[in-house]
Amino acid sequence: MTDASTTRQNNSLLAAIRRRPGLGVLALIFPSLFWLVVFFFLPLVIVFVYSFLKRGPYGQIVWEFNLQNYARFFDPLYLRVFARSFKIAGITTAVCFLLGYPMAYWMATRPPRWRNTLLLLLMIPFWTNFLVRTYAWILILRDSGLVNNALLGLGLISEPLPLFGNDLAIVIGLVYGWFPDMVLPCYAAIERLDFSLVEAAQDLYANELRAFARVIFPLTLPGVVAGSILVFIPSLGAYVTPDLLGGARSVMIGNVIQSQFLSVRDYPFGSAFSFVLMAMMLVATLLYFRVGGRTL
Repeated sequence: MTDASTTRQNNSLLAAIRRRPGLGVLALIFPSLFWLVVFFFLPLVIVFVYSFLKRGPYGQIVWEFNLQNYARFFDPLYLRVFARSFKIAGITTAVCFLLGYPMAYWMATRPPRWRNTLLLLLMIPFWTNFLVRTYAWILILRDSGLVNNALLGLGLISEPLPLFGNDLAIVIGLVYGWFPDMVLPCYAAIERLDFSLVEAAQDLYANELRAFARVIFPLTLPGVVAGSILVFIPSLGAYVTPDLLGGARSVMIGNVIQSQFLSVRDYPFGSAFSFVLMAMMLVATLLYFRVGGRTL
């Protein structure tokens, strides 16, 4: 009796879906739509609303419309933080490209039986927790760390090098953290490259450098653009790496936002700062889709 009732209900549901195809589509997308609305869209709405409110004397939210939070962004102090963040993110992206593109090219031109193994070897170190790997760099870069102890032991230096607590340490940590995000898109673009075009260019008396500059690099540029965006965006908003590897003067945007929410308890200003950062990331993402995304 129960089975028959269940069958009738299923048949009626299928009939309703056939009559209204949109109902079937809605049933398919509802789980992901619910997840996006509850855990992505609603928190963004809350932060957006907070960015136009005021902070009370004890850190509470005062429900009064206020544009001062966005005006504070133009304070010279915060503009310097943004400039430093852009500089560090740009350097990180450039270093990842200079190191990652040659590695991606080498991996993509190996025999097919070795490529998956090389990709696995690239990814294995990054299966470890990001925080643990960042702490490992503290042990490597600090004054009594592995690098300085080795150089002092070899007699190459007389005093420890300033490798920790500065922008250099942040760049090293960010490059290590986001290096695969540059290699993998470049690898995918190079692997799909038709190397017969390179042979044709060489038949037309192009040397290896000219063939690379006129054929290989332009055709793999979408992978470079994708990798650059994937490295630049998280580097711009990073706060764990600068907090652990940088010094008191190496503050980035992510550290400012973190302090506004967790220390200062100025939620409105932290929300406004977050939205300014998201707007910049959105511009970078749109640039990716405009320049490289359509041809990937």
